[in-house]
Amino acid sequence: MSVDAAAPDTGEPPRSWQLHRRFMLRVAGLPVSAVHRLRSPDARGWAGQVLAAEQEVALLAAELNDPLTLLVKATEDGAGRRAVLALRREVFNDRLPRDPEAVRRLAASLAAGPHPDTAPGTDAGLGAARSAGPDAATAGLLLRWLDARLRLERLRQAGGPLVDRELAAARAHLRDLAGEDRLRLALALASPTLAGQLDAFIADPAPVPDKRARKKERSLLAYLYRTACKTSPFSTFTAVAEGAFTAAAGPEVRTGGRWTSHPRLNVVVLARLADLVAADPARRADLPVTLSAGWEVDEDRIRYVRRSVTAGDDSAAVSFDAAHDRLFFLRNSGTLERMTALFRERPRLRYAQLTAWLTAETGAAGQDAERYTATLLDLGILQMAGLDTDVHTADPLRSFAAALRALDRGWADAAADRLDAAARHVDRYGRADAAGRRALLAALRADLLAVQSDLGAEHPALPQTLLYEDVTEDAVTADLDEWTRLAAEPLHELAGVMPAFDVALPQRLTLKGFFLARYGRGGRCEDLLRLVHDFHEDIFSQYLQFTSTKSPWAADGSHAPEENWLGMPEVAALDRARAEFTRRMRQAWAAHPDGHPELRLDEAAVTAVRDELGPLGRPFAPHSHFLQLARRTGDPLVVLNNSYGGLAFPFTRFTHCFDDATPDTPPTPDTPPTADDTGLTARLREQLRAWQPPGAVFAEITAGSATTNLNLHGRLTDFEIVCPGETSTAPPDARIDLDDLYAEHDPDADRLVLRSRRLGAEVIPLYLGYLVPMVLPEVPRTLLLLSPTSRASFDVWRGVPEAPARDGVTARPRVRHRSVVLHRRSWTAAPGALPQRAKGDDEAACYLRWQRWRHEHGLPDRVFATVHEQSDPAAGGFGAVFGGSKPQYVDFDSPLSLIALDALTGGGTHKTVFEEMLPGEDELHVRSPRGHHVAELAVEIVPRGAAPAAAAPHGRQDSAV
Repeated sequence: MSVDAAAPDTGEPPRSWQLHRRFMLRVAGLPVSAVHRLRSPDARGWAGQVLAAEQEVALLAAELNDPLTLLVKATEDGAGRRAVLALRREVFNDRLPRDPEAVRRLAASLAAGPHPDTAPGTDAGLGAARSAGPDAATAGLLLRWLDARLRLERLRQAGGPLVDRELAAARAHLRDLAGEDRLRLALALASPTLAGQLDAFIADPAPVPDKRARKKERSLLAYLYRTACKTSPFSTFTAVAEGAFTAAAGPEVRTGGRWTSHPRLNVVVLARLADLVAADPARRADLPVTLSAGWEVDEDRIRYVRRSVTAGDDSAAVSFDAAHDRLFFLRNSGTLERMTALFRERPRLRYAQLTAWLTAETGAAGQDAERYTATLLDLGILQMAGLDTDVHTADPLRSFAAALRALDRGWADAAADRLDAAARHVDRYGRADAAGRRALLAALRADLLAVQSDLGAEHPALPQTLLYEDVTEDAVTADLDEWTRLAAEPLHELAGVMPAFDVALPQRLTLKGFFLARYGRGGRCEDLLRLVHDFHEDIFSQYLQFTSTKSPWAADGSHAPEENWLGMPEVAALDRARAEFTRRMRQAWAAHPDGHPELRLDEAAVTAVRDELGPLGRPFAPHSHFLQLARRTGDPLVVLNNSYGGLAFPFTRFTHCFDDATPDTPPTPDTPPTADDTGLTARLREQLRAWQPPGAVFAEITAGSATTNLNLHGRLTDFEIVCPGETSTAPPDARIDLDDLYAEHDPDADRLVLRSRRLGAEVIPLYLGYLVPMVLPEVPRTLLLLSPTSRASFDVWRGVPEAPARDGVTARPRVRHRSVVLHRRSWTAAPGALPQRAKGDDEAACYLRWQRWRHEHGLPDRVFATVHEQSDPAAGGFGAVFGGSKPQYVDFDSPLSLIALDALTGGGTHKTVFEEMLPGEDELHVRSPRGHHVAELAVEIVPRGAAPAAAAPHGRQDSAV
């Protein structure tokens, strides 16, 4: 359900956007107060006293500089002068004098002046120093410095035992916290090795752990902070809850604290089992085969898309198989022509049946027929069917077992029985305790390895991560008026500038330019597959290769101009908009007061950038925003973490968690979802249907079978585009084959659109998975350039000069537009700028170095640190997409946290960026019975789509120009 952002009684005209009444809450597993026990208030108080004492000593030393210089000049005795010089160096270098009593004697001498009975040279050392007359001011200053320096020394010496005691106490608290269920349950999946060692770690009371134990300690601390201070849905680290914006909600979001587990097998396991079956000649004979979807006769050739798959790294915690499309042609020989006719009559045959048919039809020997069929499989015109994991499967493991049983073969039934046993392990997993989970994972691994052995694997192997678990919380509500005012309204304004930060927009414009160059304004392309192929062959592959090697930075650090090979005015407008944004930010930064924590992006800047983007038009552009509310008295803020273009993105990954119940009545707009509601998939499908622009339908692009659990979700659209080389489980009337679609340019709206001949409607493609579109196969990836899919990343400081570094550290203020924060306050430390652990330093000295550094550069008590290691530009793969260091929570009140920070930064040899924790601990708005939790809301803002133009008269079609 949704709400028109303009209430009828305001007297304002209806606005062009809607805030979806439903949202998804991500809530950290433990209350933020859980980490308070790891803090050391006494150590922090001691450090504060030391820093204050150091400042006092430094001020007194600065005052002493001139008097001691004069005293050196006034002292005629050589030994006395050398002694005063040594004292001056000790004061300047903040060293405690070797003989404090001698300093007191000097002060007394200075106060009294030279004694007439004392001849020069009769007293060596400081006692020989002389001044022209009594100097009580210098004497008093010297005594004050000495007393302050002695107090500082006593404070520093007291720190060692104090910090050691505090560290021992914090380590004891960490062992206690290691028993938290939500931490331990998630570790079974996140770090099985650490989970297996946890009981021994808890039982070890050593106040100072050895090297191996310290490594476990750091890992455990990082996972604990992840469970209490971050929102990253994975097992019980973070739960998700379906929410509703209502008028009756209070100022806080209240959760019930009851969590439900939803584990599923890693679908990569099933893909490997299918590969084993297909690799064995005897079992392959029992599998169904079919012609690749989308094939067609092209004169004397068969044209089809050959999809190849590269297996992911099963040793990685998260991996997926990468698929690639290539347009392919086979000469339409007599045998192949008769085979295609056979498949028209019988769309699916068993492999053995097809081989037998070939033997009978051609008179070839069975071995030759088998070789011919295997070659067609290798070429991709033939495909194995039935064992792929459909992206809409709620229970992939049982679906795979059912597909095996449908083969009606003994070996398949035996494998399905083993998989049924594995499914029972998965069912029990969510209800098991930590020890039970480890046992179930071991049993599951053993059963799956046994299945692989039964299917002929010489060296059975499984992915590192066998299960993925999502956890749900009770339904919640949030205040509609507050979130509309604080979030939806300013975010709708910012939507006008988001194209300037959309990484995929230049690619969409390149496709549009290619289409216009080939078919003209108002033109139409009937052969969509040919368009995709020619686009990649003629320009896009070269475009991607060129832009991937080109620096995205101009000489001044701003955006480099986009490649505009086709002379698109929209690309020029994009460059102007980015330049205008940078210019406005430079102006604001130049006028920004030093040290002020916030920089405001005003309405004029947003309007100016939006105006520059005018040539891009006003496409249908819904957005999902991931937000955190900082409840500050008088000035609440909403922090924008991520923005994605498209529909249903906050929900798709979690539909299987909310589809269990089948209620009698649907929810109303002002009541939260309950366990009695219709399943989430059905509700979302109804909502998406209502959001379709007049004359248009939404159709999902699945990009083929699921190769990662991130792509599993309910069936949310009434239609599904079936690309060549793919299979679909959608009802026949819901399938839109590629040859039913054509592309044309709408001259009135100046945009490319897809249309279905059968439906007589515009088709808006949607991708509902969680993989970034750039790693999808070529055909679906290209079609998504005609969809509202986007990824806006507000890089607000690009091209804006940094402030002068201080000791290698530069700072940036918070950047906000109205109540929305686009960039948190940050501090960037260059390599070598962080405190270094010196040889012989104890923990107190290291803790004090970090506190001194934090104080000098103005960092808050709680931050997140990201280490930016140098990347190898020659490295291939998807590392740039999925790699990189993740922000780690840092608590400057905890010596234990700073020890972990030392290890994280590797002694400061890499650039490290610190960002403020916003919202802070006292600004959280989500509360459970255990306290306040760090949380994130994923919300949708959807424009009201204007009716698309009617199909225009045909322009140039399928031009070879």
